Amino acid sequence: MAEKKLNFEQAMSRLEEIVAALEKGEAPLEQSLALFEEGSKLLRQCTGMLDKAEQKITKLTAAGEPPQAEQ
Repeated sequence: MAEKKLNFEQAMSRLEEIVAALEKGEAPLEQSLALFEEGSKLLRQCTGMLDKAEQKITKLTAAGEPPQAEQ
């Protein structure tokens, strides 16, 4: 079954659920490892989305700024 691509807010929400579950320490080892793996993937996904947003903001602000006079 193909994984559904989550938006940033959904991914962060799921990541928070995973962290809470792992912090409880009640899950068996195999389940904890699966949660950790899922959390790692979500973290990479969120980081990638934030990097893209930062690059877009940088481009937009650079394009909208008048050239700075050298002093």
